[in-house]
Amino acid sequence: MVAKMPASQWISASLLVLLLSLHPGVRAFYLPGTFMHTYTPGKEISAKVNSLTSIETEVPFSYYSLPYCKPPEGVKKSAENLGEILMGDQIDNSPYRFHVNVNESLYLCTTDPLTKEQAELLKKRARNLYQVNMILDNLPVMRFTEQNGMLIQWTGFPVGYNPTGSNEDYIINHLKFRVLVHQYQAQGDVVVTSEDGVALVESDRKSGFQIVGFEVVPCSVRRDAEAMSKLKMYDKVDSVNCPLELEKSQQIRENERITFTYEVEYVQSNIRWPSRWDAYLKMDGAKVHWFSIMNSMMVVFFLAGIVFVIFLRTVRRDLTRYEEMDKEAQAQMNEELSGWKLVVGDVFREPCCSKLLCVMVADGIQILGMAVVTIVFAALGFLSPASRGMLLTGMIILYLFLGIIAGYVGVRIWRTIKGTSEGWKSVAWLTSCFFPGIVFIILTVLNFILWGKKSTGALPISLFFTLLTLWFCISVPLTLIGGLLGTRAASIDYPVRTNQIPREIPERKFPSWLLVLGAGTLPFGTLFIELFFILSSIWLGRFYYVFGFLFSPLLDDWKWWWKAFFASGSVALYVFLYSVNYLVFDLRSLSGPVAATLYLGYSLIMALAIMLSTGAIGFLLSFYFIHYLFSSVKID
Repeated sequence: MVAKMPASQWISASLLVLLLSLHPGVRAFYLPGTFMHTYTPGKEISAKVNSLTSIETEVPFSYYSLPYCKPPEGVKKSAENLGEILMGDQIDNSPYRFHVNVNESLYLCTTDPLTKEQAELLKKRARNLYQVNMILDNLPVMRFTEQNGMLIQWTGFPVGYNPTGSNEDYIINHLKFRVLVHQYQAQGDVVVTSEDGVALVESDRKSGFQIVGFEVVPCSVRRDAEAMSKLKMYDKVDSVNCPLELEKSQQIRENERITFTYEVEYVQSNIRWPSRWDAYLKMDGAKVHWFSIMNSMMVVFFLAGIVFVIFLRTVRRDLTRYEEMDKEAQAQMNEELSGWKLVVGDVFREPCCSKLLCVMVADGIQILGMAVVTIVFAALGFLSPASRGMLLTGMIILYLFLGIIAGYVGVRIWRTIKGTSEGWKSVAWLTSCFFPGIVFIILTVLNFILWGKKSTGALPISLFFTLLTLWFCISVPLTLIGGLLGTRAASIDYPVRTNQIPREIPERKFPSWLLVLGAGTLPFGTLFIELFFILSSIWLGRFYYVFGFLFSPLLDDWKWWWKAFFASGSVALYVFLYSVNYLVFDLRSLSGPVAATLYLGYSLIMALAIMLSTGAIGFLLSFYFIHYLFSSVKID
């Protein structure tokens, strides 16, 4: 059961744990977002099933869209939070029932003869590598496979398989479950989260068994359908040794009857309940990956540090030289109209589409703040993997409430550019509607596609109204409040005056966007590319040299506002082009145009979010640098 806890209850639970930890006679631990179950031997527990998913497509389907056995009491959906619905999860009850610490092999059901449509659908799901996702005591089922001499762990098990060199498809109809249990002895106080989201202290918790692992070995078994159909659900059957020869496996054919069985084995484990998720978070070869990442980061930051030190030394030297000039030298420099004097009267001139620029920077700050706070909360353990969908739910809630910061930033920049607060309401409105509006349009188009495919990833109409309500009742008002605060904040004054007539910009020898596209192909990954672009927007992005210290006769462009944004934001172009490259050169991995459309749609949303957030960083750093640069030099 997934616990749903509001922020206020998170705080109260944390304070409760802190007070308990101060008491010397209390031994306690806190498990955010979970509820610890202790079972007595023989107690009946049921597994749940989630949506069918595939690593080769973005289209999830309901478990009962295939001819599987249904529970005697009928299919019932579990309560789901906002994040689970958006992720396409659909958790239902299942006929798989276990008795704690009791090993057994049971019969489920025998299907009616498969129709042509059912057989083709099963074959399609099997060939598209769809996985069955099962859950027991909030733990996803795990299986192990051996590849190239290495033991690889997966969550879920395949619907079926197509052996190499065979034209037949086989269905997984027998499951060998292995449930790891830890014998719990009540000791001290335990602070847990109840199912209604309230922190509780349990002092008299009974001893029993706790489920700390859930594994499965899937296999295909051909049985006598006529003989098996005479059995009742949960009757005992013989155990099966997996895997089996193809001759003894169950083929997927029209008019074929399929028998489903399963067996359960309980194994005592030393794994304690708070550590039961460690197996899911462990990755093979993690040390090698972390070493490579740290090595790359050290090299990039070291080189960036050297460049930054040289950059600062050059700026300080030129500023000192300019300040030490006598009046005669400065007058001669003014007559030559080189260096600073070329752009000093235009550097802070209002850019074109200034309102759109303010909106995009503000939305970028909102997305960046959401990402940073989410990472911090996840690192502190408040977004546990046991709480399905809570990560996405938390991100949406954070984005809604960070609208106040977006409104403040957007209106503050607008006031700086315009010199007045007039029109700030339209800036705040556009800030609250620009990025969410684009995402809403894309998701609506993709949702129609998912509706047509009868996928669980399709959002219900009620959720659309819920999202619209959250948008217009929380995000929009907070953005307007932030905009109002921005109008009352101290204005940022320019250090130089702007001429009435703009200076003509000489024609370049190469397109200005060529540097952006060339830089976007750097294979350093998102983090390293963004570091490069931030430095580029200040240095290579023509915000130092353009003002006349080294190459001013060649690069004397004063239209830097949008270039500052896109020089850093073009990392999103790298991400999106990589997605397109993946589609063009690896179409085999996507099952049809629907999956390709969904892949491109989700990639476009991600690229837009990255462009806004990274572009906002580059713009604000560039603006601060230029403002500081011109404030440090006395210009008449």
